[in-house]
Amino acid sequence: MSADTATAACPAFDAADTAAPVTSVGEPLPVLGSEVTVPLVTGGNVGYAALDYAASAPALQRVWDDVAAYAPYYGSVHRGAGYLSQLSTELFEQARATVTEFLGCRPDDQLVFTRSTTDSLNLLAAALPEGCHVYVFETEHHASLLPWTAHTVHYLDAPRSPEQAVATLREALAARPAQAPALVCVTGASNVTGELWPVRELAAAAHESGARIVLDAAQLAPHHPVDVAALDVDWVAFSGHKLYAPLGSGVLAGRADWLREAEPYLAGGGASRKVARRADGGVEVEWHRTAARHEAGSPNVIGAYAIASACKALTEAGFATLVARENHLIDKVRAGLADVPEVRVLSLFGEAAPRVGVLSFVVEGWNSSHFAAALSAEYGIGVRDGLFCAHPLLRTLLGAEDEAPGECGAPEAAPGERALNAVRVSFGAGTPDEHVDRFVAAVRELVRDGARWNYRTEDGRCVPDRDAAAAATAEA
Repeated sequence: MSADTATAACPAFDAADTAAPVTSVGEPLPVLGSEVTVPLVTGGNVGYAALDYAASAPALQRVWDDVAAYAPYYGSVHRGAGYLSQLSTELFEQARATVTEFLGCRPDDQLVFTRSTTDSLNLLAAALPEGCHVYVFETEHHASLLPWTAHTVHYLDAPRSPEQAVATLREALAARPAQAPALVCVTGASNVTGELWPVRELAAAAHESGARIVLDAAQLAPHHPVDVAALDVDWVAFSGHKLYAPLGSGVLAGRADWLREAEPYLAGGGASRKVARRADGGVEVEWHRTAARHEAGSPNVIGAYAIASACKALTEAGFATLVARENHLIDKVRAGLADVPEVRVLSLFGEAAPRVGVLSFVVEGWNSSHFAAALSAEYGIGVRDGLFCAHPLLRTLLGAEDEAPGECGAPEAAPGERALNAVRVSFGAGTPDEHVDRFVAAVRELVRDGARWNYRTEDGRCVPDRDAAAAATAEA
């Protein structure tokens, strides 16, 4: 089936056909949920300010419209002779080509669709050659810190400048066993501080010593262009749900050789090219040597298509425009928080370090879970609190040791108690000025006046006290 035929059958094939009107310079991109209102414990409703983009960004309206246009044509890919199956196969492979172009991949690179950044990095970990040494800074998200334990892992101390990061890596690589294969894993932008890492310089240091490097671009790709060839990284991984696409899809793209030689990440249909019974009663399998080798089962064609739509939307909006607008929002938040002496913004590289729209902070006298709960319940502002699946980094930034946090969150603590946790505010292409203005005003008011409601600890989190709510209703 030709692309022209597919386009005629399914308007969603060419995302440009279903694109929302081009936004004016400086305006946020339309996202789902922008008109949602939420109840406040103090009464009434308010428009929800979604400021937790670093966890999951709201889907672009453009992406949702494209997926909805394709949905009636949905079919299983690479399997059927029917029209819809052929159409879906073409859309799936076109999505692969679109994302490959978005990432600036080299001609011989492979792109595998996965479930998430975590899935992508675990896939790569399973593909590493025997005897591989892995180098990873303690500052990484757990998705890029933890998958490598089947190999020799060297955990590097948190650097306090980009230059120190490069020097630390060079020193560590110089001490590795001669001829041993090596992989460096590094984030592009911290999910805690938002700070940009010196990816190109780290890639150069890795390659100088004969090592390879994988870039965790989960927080970088939604905010800045990622060019595999220009950055000279060997692989890149990211998630669709942080790139304004729905949950459940991800990408691993890069050099094909280690992926081609590795055992399939999942064994099953689609990964196998030929299966036959042996004379001894066993089974002989010939695996694909393309990306299909690691895409066993029926792939998430809608997820892949949604990522491709998001890539097109961001490209057409223009990263220069998106970055300029985001820097405008970052300046607003940083200036607002700087006016509140009780707030300490967390940073590895210093206040002047360039960053994406992610900032974490602590407030003197507040448990961060309590502070985040009050922002939500009393102001309709959604942020995140806890350790952000980056426990070693938070311990370094907060100067605390031997705490026992819950899973990806804060330890149990009553409102007002100090705990090893922080508040994170994050935003992006769909964030209007009003949301960050309201956030800054709410922080000031909470610090100055305190919470207007009572809170209690429930399942390890601070939540509005329901008994207080019932008493207030009865009194009214």
